[in-house]
Amino acid sequence: MNKLQLQGIGMTSQRTRSRLVQRLKDQGITDPQVLEVMGNTPRHIFIDEALSHRAYEDTALPIGFNQTISQPYIVARMTEILLAEGPLDKVLEVGTGSGYQTTVLAQLVEQVYSVERIKPLQDKARQRFSLLKLRNISLKHSDGGMGWTERGPFDGILATCAPEEIPAELLLQLKIGGRLVIPVGGSRQQQLKLVIRISEDEYETEILEGVKFVPLLSGTIR
Repeated sequence: MNKLQLQGIGMTSQRTRSRLVQRLKDQGITDPQVLEVMGNTPRHIFIDEALSHRAYEDTALPIGFNQTISQPYIVARMTEILLAEGPLDKVLEVGTGSGYQTTVLAQLVEQVYSVERIKPLQDKARQRFSLLKLRNISLKHSDGGMGWTERGPFDGILATCAPEEIPAELLLQLKIGGRLVIPVGGSRQQQLKLVIRISEDEYETEILEGVKFVPLLSGTIR
């Protein structure tokens, strides 16, 4: 992929991205850093070329293996919530997927640790991070619900797939004062939740809005 493809042409150009940023503002995203990163991130390289003309629509798109790249609004919203109390050093992402959310996070936090259960998706994401020269992302092929214990505890955790209930392992990997942003629920109804670890055994949970994510599944795929 060359520089022109990274910058985008026509439907993937900077002008198109600027319109996306305006839509995000209209939907209530206010963090200037998040908006800047959303406008500068080439979303078209995270999806198949056949769909690249739709890259800057505010919609989820398929990336194979029954997975999707999240709609830009949700990526911006979850990132804004995660960073609402200021900069974070160590963030765990559950579900690398295409690597789009990972890339947004990597431009805003010190270090991103991202786990993905589907190896071919992880391999593609790794290539994109290399192309974008992002060197603060560590990847692990594993069951996302288990998190990444040996790299924790984390200042923040963000999940891009929905468990029926919040995995206890993820709660335990949060630092005290840390923030977990996660969609929770089955296929019929899911809610985006913010969990803050108050003390060793106390957590505060806030329901933010209704969402629709692919389920968090156990096991791995090579």
